[in-house]
Amino acid sequence: QVQLVESGGGSVQPGGSLRLSCAASGYTYSRYCMGWFRQAPGKEREGVAVIDSDGTTRHADSVKGRFTISQDNAKNTVYLQMDSLKPEDTAMYYCAAAVTGYGRTWYAGCQFDYWGQGTQVTVSP
Repeated sequence: QVQLVESGGGSVQPGGSLRLSCAASGYTYSRYCMGWFRQAPGKEREGVAVIDSDGTTRHADSVKGRFTISQDNAKNTVYLQMDSLKPEDTAMYYCAAAVTGYGRTWYAGCQFDYWGQGTQVTVSP
């Protein structure tokens, strides 16, 4: 069973930075996607960034140039470095994994089937 545990959320002022981490365990798939999604109150969940097993990354237009997804394969951990944060970045951030090919959530060419519990990010003066 794949398990994803996020950490690193918190409160920050506009223009500040945070780094989210997602520790993954329970899978040995050689090909996969890992991603970050977010959901603000009253809004639908949206994809933020994806990284695949080849290291290829994709970022949503709303975060390009400010957020960077990366991974440390030795630690089975995916990161989301968030810089120049804006109040509109406030949301619950979720880590997700696409490993079986049968996930129900499509984003950036990946089918996500496992989710973490989420970590809150709040950007306010």
